[in-house]
Amino acid sequence: MAEQRPACAGHPHAFDWLRPRIREGVVSAGRRSMIKASVAGLAGLSLPGLLARRAAASPAQAAPSGKSVILIWMTGGPSHIDTLDVKPQAPAEIRGPFGTIETRTPGLRVCEYLPQTAAISDRLTVIRSVDPEKSNHQPNQVFQTGNRQAAPRVNANGAQYPAIASIVAKHHGPNHPAMPASVALNVKDPTHIAWGGYLGKKYDPFDARNVGKLFTPLAGLPFERIHDRQTLRDRFERIERGLDRSGSMDALDDFQRQAIELVTGRRAQHAFDLAAESAEVRERYGDHDWCQQALLARRLVESGVSFVTIDLSNHTSSGTWDTHGDNIPPYGGIWNGLRPLLPVFDRLYSTLITDLGERGLLDDVMVIAMGEFGRSPTLGTQGSTDGRNHWPYVMSMLLAGGGMRHGQVIGESEHDGGHIKSRPVTPGDLAATIYRHMRVPLDTMYLDFRGRPLAAVIDGAPLAELV
Repeated sequence: MAEQRPACAGHPHAFDWLRPRIREGVVSAGRRSMIKASVAGLAGLSLPGLLARRAAASPAQAAPSGKSVILIWMTGGPSHIDTLDVKPQAPAEIRGPFGTIETRTPGLRVCEYLPQTAAISDRLTVIRSVDPEKSNHQPNQVFQTGNRQAAPRVNANGAQYPAIASIVAKHHGPNHPAMPASVALNVKDPTHIAWGGYLGKKYDPFDARNVGKLFTPLAGLPFERIHDRQTLRDRFERIERGLDRSGSMDALDDFQRQAIELVTGRRAQHAFDLAAESAEVRERYGDHDWCQQALLARRLVESGVSFVTIDLSNHTSSGTWDTHGDNIPPYGGIWNGLRPLLPVFDRLYSTLITDLGERGLLDDVMVIAMGEFGRSPTLGTQGSTDGRNHWPYVMSMLLAGGGMRHGQVIGESEHDGGHIKSRPVTPGDLAATIYRHMRVPLDTMYLDFRGRPLAAVIDGAPLAELV
């Protein structure tokens, strides 16, 4: 076996060819970047829409609770057999090339490249019986909405089912009025995450991909003139052609001033500025881009964001975890594709959980790590040497935090990891578990474009094992 290099500690990145050390997107170093971020928010109507929602919120809306969610979305579908649902007694073509290690949870073994995660398994729940039927990627909708009908490849209206994050944004809101309710980090392609859909663009996650990048016509605008309404209108005329005018500009008149103050305020600026962290903390997370996204997610929930989604990917096709085979670029297979990712994930995930715990935040912050489906039980699919294909029959996920009962394994797959053996967990179960944590009523309804009511929870209930 090739020598394993520690991740995020000054060694070569798993993604050197993607120039991961170059600062972009979510790194805000000064006032100008935050001004650009504010306009990005205006154009996408994430923040003005947030203010509009607050103004029209019904009395039934839950008060901010301090509860939040971080969804680490492993875009592409990580192999469950080679990570959390190892099969050490299976033949080599099933068990794969990795060894396994013990964890702090009795009877639980995981992949050898997840030692730091194994060391904190008493703070985690591994679910090995998640049912990903109908889930696909590009778009990655089913598990991010909790709805099997949210499958745009086979359902013309599939993209309209709102993200769980958007339901939370509407019915819970942010935990601090100076922050957006939902933020999406590192979005390599808009098909990698779910959006507001039937709820409208104002409940889209705030797309941090836009920070410091979009709407450069405003980059040289003096800070004082940002508050000038006519100047904003003049500048928006240059970019309005590219916006969805039916949904993106409707709140500019009433909420433009508040939105600008929101995103140029000190709290939001400080939350997005990783330079505000001590060198010790930044080093603890590591300098790999994925590690920095995890640190930023912690800063955001600490500052009052209720739901953060990290697109844990580094290319714009189907996702970095889509390990079809070493001879099928750009994915790679289990050895050359998946193996370099695992030490990076291991460090960012274990550091995030430990950091939240040390800061007294873990009971309030629910952390989920998952992708859209599992991988096929037998190596070498699609003519590859060691790839695994999409497998929408069983997958694994990690849950931590949220004041829940952890140090356990829920469910079981068959001996070859091909199907669920016991305790199937549905997308609706995941949605209901999140909503209970966020104090969103489980009987919440919303309307489609024809005014027909739809349920936020479909075929699901909160996971009783976590209570």
